[in-house]
Amino acid sequence: MLPTRTRLFLTLALAPLALAACKSEPASPAGDAPKGEPVAAVAPPAGKAWTDVVAVTADGGYKMGNPNAPIKLMEYGALSCSHCAEFSETGSKELLADFVASGKVSYELRFFMLNALDVPATLLATCGAPEAVIPLADQFWAFQPTMFDNLKANQAQFQAAGELPPQQRFGAIAKAGGMDQFFASRGIAQAQGAACTADITKATALANATNKATSEMGVTGTPTFFLNGAKIEGNTWPVVKLALQNAGAR
Repeated sequence: MLPTRTRLFLTLALAPLALAACKSEPASPAGDAPKGEPVAAVAPPAGKAWTDVVAVTADGGYKMGNPNAPIKLMEYGALSCSHCAEFSETGSKELLADFVASGKVSYELRFFMLNALDVPATLLATCGAPEAVIPLADQFWAFQPTMFDNLKANQAQFQAAGELPPQQRFGAIAKAGGMDQFFASRGIAQAQGAACTADITKATALANATNKATSEMGVTGTPTFFLNGAKIEGNTWPVVKLALQNAGAR
């Protein structure tokens, strides 16, 4: 039998998930994040920047940067989460340009499904080449308010999507939110996007990965960050930046 969270996605696609939330945490110290001596910068491969180096991880994440970086930052993020969007706006540019580009830090994004909006958004964001995923996620977080405006204007269409068969449901949600047009303007052609939103096997895998993050990592909301395996107590850029610096990225 499919786990409860997976069944929610595939049968009650418009219902939010229990125990999952887009959450803001106080700007607390870096908690149990590791502290270490400064680490040296590492040159990228010839003709590349570390931000060009992206690989899909065994757990379905997208890791950017030096694969052997001694400092490994991992984010569980949801594309529908406003606090993830806030982190992207305030921290992503500096994180990638100053920390990942140095070769000292790798950054892995793992998508977490808060609700049915995250399923088509993630299916579309991961529809193309792996190296496009993190930039597309950042761009989508900036687009997020427009998506919510579209959903409000197309509320009947959004609600009707829940009555469609699973293979059509997420594509209909994408249309109601303008996600299809957003990604089409960034290289994911309409036919390609339609095929991706109809991929129920991948949608189920996203739901299962979210179950695993909750049961094994204790992730109950987004954004949640881990540094070298230790959870960072806080999820704002100042907190994460301090944790990176304490770990030696300075």
